[in-house]
Amino acid sequence: MSGGRLAAGRIFCATVGMSLLTDPLFLIAAALAALHLLRFAAAGESWPKTVTKTLSVLLLAVIALRAGAPVPLSLGLLLGALGDFCLSRPGQRMFLAGMAAFAAGHLAYLALFLGLGAGPPPLLPALALLIGGVAAALWIAPRAEGMVAPVRGYIAVIAAMTLAALGLRGAPMLVSGALVFVASDFVLALQRFVLAPGRAARAAAYLVWALYWPAQALILAGGLLP
Repeated sequence: MSGGRLAAGRIFCATVGMSLLTDPLFLIAAALAALHLLRFAAAGESWPKTVTKTLSVLLLAVIALRAGAPVPLSLGLLLGALGDFCLSRPGQRMFLAGMAAFAAGHLAYLALFLGLGAGPPPLLPALALLIGGVAAALWIAPRAEGMVAPVRGYIAVIAAMTLAALGLRGAPMLVSGALVFVASDFVLALQRFVLAPGRAARAAAYLVWALYWPAQALILAGGLLP
């Protein structure tokens, strides 16, 4: 990318970032996300937890719809909100439903990135991602009793989405959002399937949300760029 195009890209990023930071809906979403982090991230299931978690991402989807964003972006955020609703409710069936919603959301983001012209990803980041995905499929997935196949399928989907993001050029917010999303899901898998209940699991619950919501916000901001 030439120096002029790079400078223009930075101006666009700053413009979108400032417009979101002054958007009342975004500020409400951010406030709900902060409330969830401070009050509910490591708490048990409850309807207040479900409401704050789901609305904080649903409002991002509303912002995308209101702005006339690409359909895959709005769809991905809507599916993320649905996944948050399901994961905040008790039971394995709801967990599986939430994982399916997020997998569908990642497929929507994959379509978004391909539509934006994603090419082959850089070799070293792609290899690192694939090695991490294989390690998760072989080490973490077998610990997901009764859910090994769905977890491995989810790993494949999020890996494909992130590989497409790595192939984008001049889209740092989208790339960052995808990578932070992967980090959030990795920590969630550790919390859910590896860590025993206790201080480490509680810390992981906070970290999951501290990574996940900013990842969705970054994808929203990157997807709204002209």
